[in-house]
Amino acid sequence: MTRPRCMLLFFSILNAAAALAGPVTVTVRTTSGAAAEDALIVFEPRDAAPPAAKATAAIDQVNKRFVPRVTILRTGTAVTFPNSDKIRHQVYSFSPAKTFDLKLYAGSPKQEVIFDKPGLVILGCNIHDTMVGFVAVVDSPYFAKVSASGEVALDLPAGHYALKVWHPNLAAPAPAKEITVGTAAQEIPLLIDIDATRETVAPWP
Repeated sequence: MTRPRCMLLFFSILNAAAALAGPVTVTVRTTSGAAAEDALIVFEPRDAAPPAAKATAAIDQVNKRFVPRVTILRTGTAVTFPNSDKIRHQVYSFSPAKTFDLKLYAGSPKQEVIFDKPGLVILGCNIHDTMVGFVAVVDSPYFAKVSASGEVALDLPAGHYALKVWHPNLAAPAPAKEITVGTAAQEIPLLIDIDATRETVAPWP
């Protein structure tokens, strides 16, 4: 077999292996046994991640609240901030991962905010101090937000990952877990300690 044909066969095998995906279900509960709603999970690939595709998202403002309160998205995502209230808001962030200021407005601003760096972005409103939202920006394409059921399900390419979990009210950082994914289904239980009285936001892992 000639060298070019050997190389072609080698990369074909690699591509076929990468295409294999394993269904992974993660259950996240608090130490009290409740579903950890709004917790975020991220599978960070130890191998190369696929390139980011252009993506968009929207974070609304309803009854003086950011909806959703917690958002997770991949780096490079363009986000709009429509205002569904009958009053004006001024959305801003001073976070190192993204600093911006949308001047006082009503309705839907034409300006998009591109979240181009990984990290945690804390949203606020200059007019309403009680409005607080969180945007987690990740380089990995394998992530999810925990629903009221406490479960999330993803199909992950076979490989090695670091599984991280975060919630705004984490009492203490949750250590990452090393996960190997094959083609067989996996169920991963996670237990986190949430302090509802916490006055500061838990650090991003």
